[in-house]
Amino acid sequence: MASAAKLYTPEVLGLATGLAAWPLDPAMPLQGTARSQSCGSTLAISLTVDGAGAICALGLRAQACAVGQASAAIFARAATGRTRADLARSAEAIAGWLAGGAPMPDWPGLAAIAPAAAYPARHGAILLAWKAALAALPTA
Repeated sequence: MASAAKLYTPEVLGLATGLAAWPLDPAMPLQGTARSQSCGSTLAISLTVDGAGAICALGLRAQACAVGQASAAIFARAATGRTRADLARSAEAIAGWLAGGAPMPDWPGLAAIAPAAAYPARHGAILLAWKAALAALPTA
């Protein structure tokens, strides 16, 4: 099992504190939440999308470990311009990677939390932003 020092690197902690750059905005038209079954972490998201359904703006509020917060910041950095279909594919690819049956997906910055793949209890927190966004975005 990987050590906690390897899990909570300065990069992960920096990402976690950087999440403040995307404050939750209840005035945005789309809202979603997600909760990790494994650790109880939660994330709320607010979104605005364009006419094609691509994310234009977002805000987040995470009540999660540093890994969950770092993952949310990684999500926020690259979510603009992505659609519900893009996020669903990414969430599925990340879940497959965390389960150990797939390579690391091509989501910018994901390598920063790669050591967390060795901690199954963190997997739910890693996926929170994707799950909350999918809950917020219309399906049609």
